Amino acid sequence: MIEEALRFIRTELNNYLNNKITPIAESRVELGNVAKLGDAAANDLVNKIVVSLINIEEDRISKNPENFVRVDNKTVYKNPKIHLNIYCLFSVNRESYSDALKQLSFIIQFFQHKNVFTHEIAPGLDAGIDKLIFDLYSLNFEQVNHLWGTLGGKYLPSVLYKMRMITIDEGLITAESAFIKEIGIQSEDYTNVL
Repeated sequence: MIEEALRFIRTELNNYLNNKITPIAESRVELGNVAKLGDAAANDLVNKIVVSLINIEEDRISKNPENFVRVDNKTVYKNPKIHLNIYCLFSVNRESYSDALKQLSFIIQFFQHKNVFTHEIAPGLDAGIDKLIFDLYSLNFEQVNHLWGTLGGKYLPSVLYKMRMITIDEGLITAESAFIKEIGIQSEDYTNVL
């Protein structure tokens, strides 16, 4: 689901940019590891907006602690779904600094205009994803320094978004049982016991 969500947002952002800037046939937005930008193998990321996965966090508030669900007239036991928040870095890798800043502004405008994606408003959303919500995630100077130091690259104009919520569910059933329909109580007469 992670790849599907990132590919979806890449397509949506690219369509938005083609409406704002002179349309081009090739994609302006690519999924890629921003840490690899200095490598020769990353030539396809030159003059692109690079969308990189930075971190994955479990959303424990949304986690259902129960390991069973009721289906028809039986109980199905399986591990609960895992809900994830994905941190996406949008880095503008342009030769012209002013073009980079302009495209960075368009990225922020895009998510300001449309930060919630559901099947009703975005038919291209994968069927396995119910909803995506994007929140701007601000870093202080020290955190930005650590982030780009960890990535091992030079700083590029960029913005970080927290994407909620990807659900991972293998769907494997560990056990099944019927509903409990009645409770019986057996008692023994203990009056003759010394």
